[in-house]
Amino acid sequence: MSLLEARGLKKHFSGVAAVDGVSFHLAAGEMLALIGPNGAGKSTCFNLLNGQIRPDTGQVVLDGLDITGRSPRGMFRLGVGRTFQVAATFGSMSVRENVQVALASHAGESFRLLGDAGRRHRAAADGLLADVGLGARADTPAAILAYGDLKRLEIAVALANAPRLLLMDEPTAGMMPADRRDLMALVRQLVRGRKLGVLFTEHDMDAVFGSADRILVMNHGKLIAEGAPAEIRANRLVQATYLGEEN
Repeated sequence: MSLLEARGLKKHFSGVAAVDGVSFHLAAGEMLALIGPNGAGKSTCFNLLNGQIRPDTGQVVLDGLDITGRSPRGMFRLGVGRTFQVAATFGSMSVRENVQVALASHAGESFRLLGDAGRRHRAAADGLLADVGLGARADTPAAILAYGDLKRLEIAVALANAPRLLLMDEPTAGMMPADRRDLMALVRQLVRGRKLGVLFTEHDMDAVFGSADRILVMNHGKLIAEGAPAEIRANRLVQATYLGEEN
């Protein structure tokens, strides 16, 4: 059984089909990239999967459960994590405290930086930070982290929910090439070790072709290609779409 299935997703805005009959699947332990030129419908598709918007028709199925139209919070409770193009963290808190807040939320607890609150979930937070290479920065204020480390922190925060599925929106945006490679290598390691399913959008083609197990290509709201990186690289329609040669 697939971890995630999109079944005939459609979404119109003012009569225009932003997503037009998109279907695909994602397995646990797989990294799936969603690419396409600007305006292809990637962001709308992503938001349909995450519950930000509801499809006009079609289904989103997580591990056999129809989750179509669930709120982002409802998705979170079912084990769907998300990272964003711009890293979302609390700059006024330490690196560790950011993860502790996420762990407390997952446990259904309130979190206040008073009394013994800073000691709750400390060991678990430190374990997650070690997993993403930030163990030595646990006491550092998040506000002064380098951008690449902020992205790592955002992944640790997402992992605090023990997700089965991780949706990553432009994970390497704003990063230097070496940092991009390191971050995507980290994600692959986490995917394999935790049997996560990861769907990510990305404009950097080196990150896509160097990391994805399979690639989906969208244009004008439709999927125009799907396959392994070598297949996508050789696909004439994909080449024409990215070179702007199609009619």
